[in-house]
Amino acid sequence: MSNDPKKGTPKDSHYARLRRAHREEKTGGAPAFRSRPKIAPGEGPANGLVRLYGLHTVRAALDNPNRRIRSMMVTRNAQERLGIPDLNALPFGAELVEPRDIDKLTGSDAVHQGVLVEAEPLKPKRLDALGDSNLVLVLDQVTDPHNVGAILRSAVAFGAGALITTARHSPQESGVLAKSASGALEHIDHIEVKNLADALGELHKAGFQTIGLDSDGPAELEKTFSGDRIALVLGAEGKGLRQRTRETVTALARLDMPGSIRSLNVSNAAAVALYAVRRFLG
Repeated sequence: MSNDPKKGTPKDSHYARLRRAHREEKTGGAPAFRSRPKIAPGEGPANGLVRLYGLHTVRAALDNPNRRIRSMMVTRNAQERLGIPDLNALPFGAELVEPRDIDKLTGSDAVHQGVLVEAEPLKPKRLDALGDSNLVLVLDQVTDPHNVGAILRSAVAFGAGALITTARHSPQESGVLAKSASGALEHIDHIEVKNLADALGELHKAGFQTIGLDSDGPAELEKTFSGDRIALVLGAEGKGLRQRTRETVTALARLDMPGSIRSLNVSNAAAVALYAVRRFLG
């Protein structure tokens, strides 16, 4: 590429502009210089609140009538991108800030895109609130918030009616989980149970076929489907499904992977399995 000022320098190339735009989006509009000092996350919110950040995450929270937001920090750029003409018109306190002000709470590694809200966590529902959904996801001690957030995003994309987790050994609602979910947290019911085996039994009574994903499952997933209500059950990274869960599900099945790698990250496996189930259910 020419360095002739009349023809443009590499700094002004199309790709350089894209890279600068990406950095500015990360920080809500302010340039992100390489010399920018790294900031550790600050103390968590008080009074049981959660911090949610990122444009998609906050927009979904604003649009959710069940979400009670207490306060907002937002840059001018993010305010415009969220389509909020007047911060004073919001039903909660909102403060116009610089990106570094949000960094002090989230840490500089968080991709907050210039907006953060503090809100009350959504209340998990009981299993009897499941309704008439024909597809649900069940997580057996999947604890990584990035994975759970990505699973939520796929679940909403493929029309799952609920995500079922145990009260213990499951990640709590957090900014990391919500950011990974990219707004999906506001669009799906979260059902919390005390005993997963008992919950699977209740799903059987409700007409669900429960299928546990296992890389060594005896049959391919697509050849396992039956009935018109399916619950996919996924285990934690590494250890997979617990023995009691394996003994309780209707069937164990594997994803057919002809390549040299025979397993996927749990969030990727969830997306592939959801696609297959949705095609079966129509």
